[in-house]
Amino acid sequence: LITNTHKKKKNMGFLQNDILYPDPAEEAQKHKLKRLVPTPNTYFQDIKCRGCYKITTVFSHASQEVVCSACQTKLCTPTGGKARLSKLCSLRKKDN
Repeated sequence: LITNTHKKKKNMGFLQNDILYPDPAEEAQKHKLKRLVPTPNTYFQDIKCRGCYKITTVFSHASQEVVCSACQTKLCTPTGGKARLSKLCSLRKKDN
């Protein structure tokens, strides 16, 4: 008598993950093109200057330094990915 104890059981009828309602935490970890609904990782943001309190709209992945138009202080610097904000500057993500 020969028994096959090495065969794995296949679960043919059920999926491990729910495709229609994925976990939001898992979706955020996925690559932007592998998500259920592909969305970009970039956004526009309002940055408030620490000196004159003027609000400037800046792209999240800005590739050049952004300075305040009123007082000429540096608001953010490029890093190769997301732009790094200067100290004491506050930001707010813009809605679509």
